[in-house]
Amino acid sequence: MPGAEPVSIGGGPNGVLVVHGFSGTPQSMLGLAQAFGSAGFAVELPRLPGHGTSVDDLATTTFGDWSEAVERAYEELAARCQRVVVAGLSMGATLAAGLAVRHPEIAGLVVINGAFAPLGPAVRDGLEQAIAAGVARIPGPGNDVADPNETELAYAEVPPPALLSLLLALDVLQEELSSIRCPALVITSDQDHVVPPASSEHFAASIGGPVEQMRLVRSFHVATLDYERADLEARAVAFATRVTGDR
Repeated sequence: MPGAEPVSIGGGPNGVLVVHGFSGTPQSMLGLAQAFGSAGFAVELPRLPGHGTSVDDLATTTFGDWSEAVERAYEELAARCQRVVVAGLSMGATLAAGLAVRHPEIAGLVVINGAFAPLGPAVRDGLEQAIAAGVARIPGPGNDVADPNETELAYAEVPPPALLSLLLALDVLQEELSSIRCPALVITSDQDHVVPPASSEHFAASIGGPVEQMRLVRSFHVATLDYERADLEARAVAFATRVTGDR
């Protein structure tokens, strides 16, 4: 899909891995990636498997594939950088948290409207019933943006098994959150129609490292494209600069 290409920005000596969300593409995180790049960071913004091409491709992937792709991107960036911060939106924040569990050397996390709290058995049961009934597509969560001049490049529909794999991963993550000890910047939109703001609070209360929070009052779920994106970018860059010891 035009505009869905991965992004790589040279810089250093420190880096930032930027991760987009479920059904989305690097387009939703491009402004943030460029802000990190302008601040001198080396930046990698990968396109997750099955994203940015066709829904049929997404149907062949699961959370495990997305996690492996993020792992490879992190290892490649870490190999050429002294310290690395990981920033993610929605499921990208979930993937960022998983990286921090596996890599305690990560300098910090920037999690934006992250999916962390389990959604409960009703949602999972509904997806399992849809799969059993042969439902191939359900409405996707993309483009929850308040600014009418911005549009997220995302699938309008998604395959139920792919979404179910994310929900199952959230169950596993619960037992691991307390092992995250790096600093975290938790950014939350008060008006989010995809992930409840309480999910951010759950993350902030569950991890073992220091937490600072930023609330957005005019932005919806895809805050990186929304009204307060400039403030979000400035806060994220300042946080990354601080935790990597650049200033």
